[in-house]
Amino acid sequence: MDTIASLFSFITTPVSWVIVQFHSVYGAIFGPDTGWAWGLSIVSLVILIRICLIPLFVKQIKATRAMQTLQPEMKKIQERYKNDKQRQSEEMMKLYKETGTNPLSSCLPILAQSPFFFALYHVLNAIASGDTIGVINQSLLQSAQKAHIVGAPLAAKFTDSASKVEALGASLTDVRVVTAVMIVLMSASQFFTQRQLMTKNVDTTVKTPFMQQQKMLMYVFPVMFAVFGINFPVGVLVYWLTTNVWTMGQQMYVIHNNPTPGSKAQASYLDRLTKHVTQHEKVGRRRDRAIVKAIVAKGRDRNEFERKFINGLSKAGLAAQADGTVIKSDTAAAVQAEDGTPTTAAGTPKRQQPKRQSKSQRQHGGAVGPKAAGENEPKTSLDKSGQPEDQPATAAKQGGAKPAGGTRSKAQSGQRKGPQRPKSPSKK
Repeated sequence: MDTIASLFSFITTPVSWVIVQFHSVYGAIFGPDTGWAWGLSIVSLVILIRICLIPLFVKQIKATRAMQTLQPEMKKIQERYKNDKQRQSEEMMKLYKETGTNPLSSCLPILAQSPFFFALYHVLNAIASGDTIGVINQSLLQSAQKAHIVGAPLAAKFTDSASKVEALGASLTDVRVVTAVMIVLMSASQFFTQRQLMTKNVDTTVKTPFMQQQKMLMYVFPVMFAVFGINFPVGVLVYWLTTNVWTMGQQMYVIHNNPTPGSKAQASYLDRLTKHVTQHEKVGRRRDRAIVKAIVAKGRDRNEFERKFINGLSKAGLAAQADGTVIKSDTAAAVQAEDGTPTTAAGTPKRQQPKRQSKSQRQHGGAVGPKAAGENEPKTSLDKSGQPEDQPATAAKQGGAKPAGGTRSKAQSGQRKGPQRPKSPSKK
């Protein structure tokens, strides 16, 4: 541990100084020797560190989104080299290098917090040993040793002996109960954060190394906290529990407002956005406009949730624009012209398919009804022989005229259907 402490000694003094400054504020309210003053000082240290890491968190979100845009390419590589895992891994690494993405970017916030974590651990370990460190002098050291959080001293650990715990003014049972509860809460919050990420904010249609990494972290981190937590002082457990709760809340905010494309969280988000836009007929927040703009830019590459969102706007008479706004549109349904003819929004007549005629209608010249072809009354016409078309067939046969109306004459018995060869004139 001395080697680790020497590696992070450059940040031990700043960490102790920050704790002392917060302690001076909370000590004036709760008393300088109380667990509230020292405990809230550690919580405030966590909040200050996480606020400073917000730019890094934004960078992490952008890197994660870049990974999501590569999902189709990753899927193609997996299908192309599904029987060659080594070639598949090589092509994946080549894709990461060409696009400048890094699948390990999700670990950046944890790596950035590591120096502060080990510096705080070294400060609390020195307090437990009775050694001054950083800006913590002898008077502050005695005050910190007297501080108890729910009956457990700030510098006590689960593995401490009974004599050591009694020297800090507490009982071994209180220390082990408090540390065990904090370790369980710390592991549970870590597991819930990772599970929430895997079940709600991941596109499960594509299996990537990024997803495998997140799934591994979901089970590895809680076990690590449970194993190593028994060696953490109570103050370090307060620090790590606070940062886990912050991470969980931060993750919930991201999933709710900026979900991963293709995930269940995106489906819920687009449903809420559809209801809001159809009700107010506009996209209010700039963040929502950015998401709508990205959906419009995808074109045919939209996933099922994004297509459902666009169709929902169309049914409401709205159309999403390239700049992320929406406008009223009548293209979703046909409108009626003054004469009753169905037309589109552009005003052009809507093309209608002709009605299919029955066999009897086709045999009688294509007449659909008594007013076919725009006729108001049935008309009669004369053929070449002067007979009306609508006379009975017997009258037409007596006058030597052919049946009118384009009807086909049936072939006589024993006579071949179709055109007949003319008979040669007989010789007399």
